[in-house]
Amino acid sequence: MPFKLNLRAAVGGMARNAAAGTLAMAVVASAATGGACAKDQTWIATWAASPHPSWQGDFPLPTFLPFNLWHQTVRQKVRVSLGGDRLRIVLSNEYGKAPLAIESVHVALPGADGASIDPATDHVVTFSGAQKLSIPSGAPAVSDPIDLKLAARGDLVVTFLVVEPMPIDTFHWDAEATSYIGAGDQVANPTISQSTKTMTRIFLSDVLVETAPGAKAVVAFGDSITDGASSGVDQNARWPDFLAENLAPHGVAVLNAGIAGARLLNTRMGENAMARFSRDVLSVPNIKTVVVLIGINDISWPGQAFGPNDPFLTKEQLVAGYRQLIAIAHAHNIRIVAGTLTPFEAALQGSPLEGYYSKKRDELRQEINAWIRTCGEFDAVVDLDKLVADPGNPLAIKSDLQADYLHLSPKGNKMVADVLTPTVLFGNQ
Repeated sequence: MPFKLNLRAAVGGMARNAAAGTLAMAVVASAATGGACAKDQTWIATWAASPHPSWQGDFPLPTFLPFNLWHQTVRQKVRVSLGGDRLRIVLSNEYGKAPLAIESVHVALPGADGASIDPATDHVVTFSGAQKLSIPSGAPAVSDPIDLKLAARGDLVVTFLVVEPMPIDTFHWDAEATSYIGAGDQVANPTISQSTKTMTRIFLSDVLVETAPGAKAVVAFGDSITDGASSGVDQNARWPDFLAENLAPHGVAVLNAGIAGARLLNTRMGENAMARFSRDVLSVPNIKTVVVLIGINDISWPGQAFGPNDPFLTKEQLVAGYRQLIAIAHAHNIRIVAGTLTPFEAALQGSPLEGYYSKKRDELRQEINAWIRTCGEFDAVVDLDKLVADPGNPLAIKSDLQADYLHLSPKGNKMVADVLTPTVLFGNQ
């Protein structure tokens, strides 16, 4: 499999064993970007939102995006896992059809409400020494180091200005967090005045921090259940959020690579799992473990509004996809932990997406779960199906653990995080 380089890998200066040999990479800090190499520090990703392409009106879900950005300021707040004294941000134009022109970028610690910052902490962000940047189509852009102390499980606010008309081709749909869009240049304003709100991430894909050697990363790789759908806007109550709380004291970063609607084998709301595994998992600096929870959309999309023309998949097709992820992870010395697929009886019932659940679909889910439990090919398995199932009706999630019959409540997400102990995640590492 070709090894796809990107800035997560480059910033980390990682060295990995690829299937065809050893690929060594190093980044040398220059005076223009923050000084000499520091052997006692390392860069690690501390927050992520997997970018994916926007879609047009032929898909049943709205994008919640404006038609374009034009002389507008965008402000987004994120909660990191590990902290540090210096940070970098990454903006992505991965699916853009033309260069992405950003006029100005600032970072700061948050103020009293979601649209505000603490002006005393406001920093102008540069990219290769320049305040303006143009990100080529298909590329990310990593900032120069920023001297701003960020606490573990702390919040960071990123604000940028787009002047020329710019379509939003790269975004993250279900952020479960409020972003603010205001007219004109407000990048340094204490608050964004007369703003409109969106629940998407726009162009922002990563935050990295400089931390002590020995820090390591876990990637949560999945669909909307991992992405935190229905867990509560601005609550940071996704299961990777709770896992980050558990692991931050141990120097472990947790990165959420969930995409709502994501599938193992097919592409629509985000690329298929194998297509994005290189970017979202393999290229993460200092990654030790990936937790995979994906497949329910492969089972449930065919034949209903999401995928009316998609063929119904077989157990053999899905197992072949999982085995590809296992092989790729192991070729890069990454531990892979699987979660069984959670119950979903009554999911989306009574909505335009009626038919997401059926007895036939659930039978396939149970076949997949039986294989995950017994195959012995994953490094560890957490039986999330049994963890959250209603004892009186194992086809459904227990009422206090579910938000909408498909996604988990904050309580359910906390239970998932708590079973992912360091022993499960790292074994004897």
